[in-house]
Amino acid sequence: MKNGDIVYGKITNIVGYGAFVQVEEYDGLVHISEFSDHFVRDINDYVHIGDQIKLKIIEIDEENKRIKLSYKQIHKTRGVKCRIPQYKIGFEPIKKALPGWIAKELKNEKNH
Repeated sequence: MKNGDIVYGKITNIVGYGAFVQVEEYDGLVHISEFSDHFVRDINDYVHIGDQIKLKIIEIDEENKRIKLSYKQIHKTRGVKCRIPQYKIGFEPIKKALPGWIAKELKNEKNH
């Protein structure tokens, strides 16, 4: 194994600052900052103990058989940008809108 490799690991424990993962003979940690680019309130929103998940190796400590892993580098959507909804903000007096609403309602009643 080397930095940048994609591996599968089993979640063995979840704590406030991250999730511990068993990858072959290595003990791994996915720090809370490696779950998302956004605020992570609860790691359980992403993984649960016992889950087998795909992760990316970001650092290896061969001497102690430990690895640092990233969830977000594998599971985030790349190149997809969200659209900001466009809202029409305005005011139409009820006196002006009411005839249209009534006509629409009468049409719906007639079709049923």
